[in-house]
Amino acid sequence: MYSRRHRKHRVLFAFWDIVLVAAAFEAAYLTRAYLQFERVFFLTGSERALLLGFCSVTWPLIGLWLEIYDRLDSRDPRVILSDTVRQGVYGSLCLVVFQFLLRLDLSRPFLGFFAAYAWLFVYLFRLTAGRLLIGIDRGEFRSPHQVLVAGCGERARRLAETLELSAHKGVHLAGFLDAEPGTLIVTAEYPVFPYRDLHQLLRRQVIDEIIFAVDSERLAGLEEVFLLCDEEGVRTRVAVDFFPHVNSDVYLDRLGVIPLLTFSATPHDEVRLMVKRITDVILATAGLVAMSPLLLLVALVVRVTSPGPILFRQHRCGLNGRRFMFYKFRSMVENAEALKPSLEHLSERTTAFKIRNDPRLTPAGKFLRKFSIDEWPQLWNVIRGDMSLVGPRPAVPSEVEKYERWQRRRLRMRPGLTCLWAVSGRDTVDFDTWMRMDMQYIDTWSLALDWKILIRTIPRVLTGHGAS
Repeated sequence: MYSRRHRKHRVLFAFWDIVLVAAAFEAAYLTRAYLQFERVFFLTGSERALLLGFCSVTWPLIGLWLEIYDRLDSRDPRVILSDTVRQGVYGSLCLVVFQFLLRLDLSRPFLGFFAAYAWLFVYLFRLTAGRLLIGIDRGEFRSPHQVLVAGCGERARRLAETLELSAHKGVHLAGFLDAEPGTLIVTAEYPVFPYRDLHQLLRRQVIDEIIFAVDSERLAGLEEVFLLCDEEGVRTRVAVDFFPHVNSDVYLDRLGVIPLLTFSATPHDEVRLMVKRITDVILATAGLVAMSPLLLLVALVVRVTSPGPILFRQHRCGLNGRRFMFYKFRSMVENAEALKPSLEHLSERTTAFKIRNDPRLTPAGKFLRKFSIDEWPQLWNVIRGDMSLVGPRPAVPSEVEKYERWQRRRLRMRPGLTCLWAVSGRDTVDFDTWMRMDMQYIDTWSLALDWKILIRTIPRVLTGHGAS
């Protein structure tokens, strides 16, 4: 399926989740009111609106977090059942925690009815109406989406095979375009239409779009074909797999009126990156305000237990290699940097300097390190924009100089307080695995992944698991 259409399906299903959860909320409330238990249960208008709004936001977010909307194509009732159960359980738990924080003391039967109704409504919709919704959008119940492939080479054949696999999604391969007429066998046999007959072909046959799968040097010679499609209103696409080993995302951007074909090896969705930045600022600011008494206490402990400054300052490499001043509570002796060369032979990593039970740690520093308390001042780095809450850990410039070429791509994402490495073993992970986890994070980044990592970080930090 085309990625844009898949995004549309995600929006549609998220919208219907909101509608169905709202219906389940009202049904549960009416059921609880109808069943006259000993305890009287009543919600004011503002309480109902607040809880309903919370549920309407929570259910789609959980669907995104669990990547349920990426499996909308599944026709297996067991997959649909599993997804709706997990979404319902997490959503109900969130509601329980939310009402506990607000001290609303909701009726337990109401919560039970709501969880059951929400699961039932969403499950039945995805099992029946959900398939119908996707089917109608794909054209399964009207004429299929007709596609021509321009070109007859190996790249065109690979594209045709992919289109054939999408036949059940309402996509139909109508044939090929090339310099001369003929036939071409992929799985089935297809006609090859000459470019010169395209004008007449568009008049006598329905063609929804044409995908050009030709060598890059031939594209300029097909300008007249593109102009014809433009005048006829036929959508055209260009398969830009000119460099088959390049795994970057490819998209079209503009500089003024000049179109730019862009290859990006890191996340590039400006809207989602903006949401990530706004979330960083809000959470980091709230964290600094909420923890300000503890920050003062830790600062006092650092000052009293060992001589030297309270904060450790160091230049680190940020987004695209930009240098910035990095802050931590000092956990080592004052001359720790001067002692580093004499301890290089003890490092457990080949590139990044790391010693288990580092002799430079102060007694208080060991505790601060174990529970990541020394990292708290980096919330200020997050507010300033040097760092993010989630991202590859910022590297020391001397370490970056030792990076292999493929490892330098981790600099193309804003560094963070926590990442996959931090929730998968922390200091027990070797350097190469650490780097590959950073690449995995960059390649699979989403807002939902950030929240997963943040949630998994909390128990790791509270227990000090994996720290040394």
